[in-house]
Amino acid sequence: MASIFGFRSRDPARDRQADIARLDRLAKLFEQISAEIAAEKTGLESRYRKTATNAAFLVEAMENGSASEKRSSEVSALTQSILNCERRIAALSRQHGLMKELRHSLDMVFDAVGESDSAATADFAKPAGASRA
Repeated sequence: MASIFGFRSRDPARDRQADIARLDRLAKLFEQISAEIAAEKTGLESRYRKTATNAAFLVEAMENGSASEKRSSEVSALTQSILNCERRIAALSRQHGLMKELRHSLDMVFDAVGESDSAATADFAKPAGASRA
């Protein structure tokens, strides 16, 4: 039978370091994912502007008679590309918002870890019989 007097708990400072290291890795991952999302969105927005410009010039040329009606399939392809870009940009915006929410939640966990450590330290410092407010 194991004795309860042989049990030793880990130093709270070591637990705090482990928690902070784990949360820090997660925060860095959120930052990396956010940067990937932002980079994809920036590139896509650039291609979107070029495609929209090309479509506008092509439609104008067709209306002025300087481009053949045969190019209408090209206008359809550009229109579809624009719609796809708009959908993807919206999805990336939602993903970016989610990353911000997750990062905020993680900050709250960081705060809670700090508060619980402060409370635990305060409890150890109190004389026996003192009540916690």
